[in-house]
Amino acid sequence: MNVFLSQYHDAIGSCWAFATVAVVEGLNSIMTGNLISLSEQEIIDCTTSFEDDGCHGGFVEKAFEYMIQRNMSLSTEDGYPYKAVDGGVCLDDFNNNVASGAITITGYKQVPQNNEIALLLTVANQPVSVYIDAEAEEFKHYSGGVYTGPCGTNLTHAVTIVGYDTTEDDEKYWLIKNSWGEEWGEGGYMRIQRDFDANEGLCGIATGAFYPTV
Repeated sequence: MNVFLSQYHDAIGSCWAFATVAVVEGLNSIMTGNLISLSEQEIIDCTTSFEDDGCHGGFVEKAFEYMIQRNMSLSTEDGYPYKAVDGGVCLDDFNNNVASGAITITGYKQVPQNNEIALLLTVANQPVSVYIDAEAEEFKHYSGGVYTGPCGTNLTHAVTIVGYDTTEDDEKYWLIKNSWGEEWGEGGYMRIQRDFDANEGLCGIATGAFYPTV
C-alpha cells in the first residue's frame, strides 16, 4: 500500500487531521493508482463549524463530515501547506487548489467496536483511522520492535493503521502511521501488538476506528 512518510505536527493537537488525510490519501492511491499529498491545514482551518477545534484537538469523523459536505477532493499539500498554526478560517482561494484526479468521499463508516477481526478485515482493503492511548512514556519514546505496552484506553491520540503482519517469532502486529515525524519509531511508524487479550485491543486500538467511503 502506498503511503507518504510520517510528517511532524509540531506537538500541537492536530493528529486527528493527519489521521484523516492519511486514510484519504491511501484510499485515493488504491482507487486511482495516484499517490497525491493532500492538505492537513485545510482540515484544521475549515472544520471548526463541525465541532473540531483546529490545533486544540478534533475528531476524524467530523473531518469526514466536512469533506462529504464539501463534495470535492481536498486541496493539495502544496496548494494549502501545513503551517502548524490554527488559522480558524479557510483560505479565500482554497477551492483553486483542489487536487486534480483525487477522489471525493461520499460517506464514512465505523468499524464495529472492540472487534479486532472486523478491524483486520477492513484494513485488508484500505487504511483506517483509529483513536488510541498514547500517554505512556514508552509509547512516546518508542524506537522499534513490536510494542506491547504499557498503555490504557484513554483515547487521546489519532493514528492511521496502514497494514498488519506477523513477525518471524509469530508476533502479530498492526502497522500504524503516526504524525510525529520520521525520527520517531520506525521511520515514523510503529508495529503494535495485534490480537490483544482485551476486546478493545492494545491501547484501545479497536475502540474507535473509522474509514471513508466513495
